[in-house]
Amino acid sequence: MTQDREPGFDTLAIHAGAQPDAETGARITPIYQTTAFVFDDADHAASLFNLEAFGNIYGRIMNPTQAVLEERVAALEAGTAALAVASGHAAQLVVFHTLLEPGDEFIAARQLYGGSVNQFNHSFKKCDWRVVWADAGDPKSFEKAVSDKTKAIFVESLANPGGVVTDLEAVAKVAQSAGVPLIVDNTLASPYLCRPVEFGADIVVHSLTKFLGGHGNSLGGIIVDCGTFDWLASGRYPTLSEPSESYHGIRMAETFGDFGFAIAARVLALRDLGPCISPFNAFQILTGIETLPLRMQRHCDNALGVARWLEAHDKISWVNYAGLEGNSYYELAQKYCPKGAGSVFTFGVKGGFEAGIELVSSCELFSHLANIGDTRSLIIHPASTTHRQLTAEQLVSAGAGEDVVRVSVGIEDLDDIIGDLDQALAKA
Repeated sequence: MTQDREPGFDTLAIHAGAQPDAETGARITPIYQTTAFVFDDADHAASLFNLEAFGNIYGRIMNPTQAVLEERVAALEAGTAALAVASGHAAQLVVFHTLLEPGDEFIAARQLYGGSVNQFNHSFKKCDWRVVWADAGDPKSFEKAVSDKTKAIFVESLANPGGVVTDLEAVAKVAQSAGVPLIVDNTLASPYLCRPVEFGADIVVHSLTKFLGGHGNSLGGIIVDCGTFDWLASGRYPTLSEPSESYHGIRMAETFGDFGFAIAARVLALRDLGPCISPFNAFQILTGIETLPLRMQRHCDNALGVARWLEAHDKISWVNYAGLEGNSYYELAQKYCPKGAGSVFTFGVKGGFEAGIELVSSCELFSHLANIGDTRSLIIHPASTTHRQLTAEQLVSAGAGEDVVRVSVGIEDLDDIIGDLDQALAKA
């Protein structure tokens, strides 16, 4: 793109990072289905392995299809660089592997995707990384949780499935005061609805599997380095500030500046842990991103219509959608997601656990599965599926109590979506 003005979001979603293939003239980014790349000569190989030059080495670390995906998402999130990996969970693992040492703590909002709660509570213990829980609805709870061991704060911009809209600016102030980075999972909002860097985020993560890919066909995750955190200031992040034994004493943050975190995550964490994204999945997700603005607006418009209809239904006890004017998070949604409050929300079915199961089992247009962000409308009863590993207390804290049903409203005709819920509720 050669325009003098900054391209708009819709243009970036199609063009950022991509150029016609120099060899063939192909307009679409090719799938570079290769494990490794030929070096020009010994000196070229040495410069790549010493991080003295940028280029392709091995498919576990980088790939040209992946590179376009990374540049595109970095542009959409207004970051300095990005790293694509195999899944959203892999993105979280790589972020914390880069940040933490054994015995370190991080603060996380307890209103998170159930899989993240499980990862933080259990799997991370094996690395001696310790999570301290706070309340996404109460920014002061993050301040109270800070200790001298705190190395990061982690929140979701829109919580899955609890419907919480995090006050990002308020939490960012806590992180800045504590001298730690704010990590924001922006999966449910996507950069179309919210750009966390504009409200103080230092690192943004996504499950590319969801709205960015958008079609339920490919797994992926991504880490965006916002380039806003000074990794050298405190000396508390040795992976970034201390000489790297792997690269002849390079200090990642010093050498690579405002994209030092992205480089360290790639050449240290991804290199050794290995959760790389496949070229084919990177290609599929790139294609999905081209229609992100169109899809997200339709998702939001449909979700608001469904939420209003459910709110008036006599078999529904409550609806938690931040796009509804009576919702406690409505004002925050207007601030952080003015184009719409997303497509994922929860509601309570009268009759509790059994009624929730009956409802999701009776849907025909809605697909009953453990995913969100598909073009298709999706439905699930979290307490019996995605969050079943949590205790009763944790279920309530995560916004996934026994009567809770979660929907990810698709882009079908609104009348058909409502019609399916109507017939399913009649059976429930």
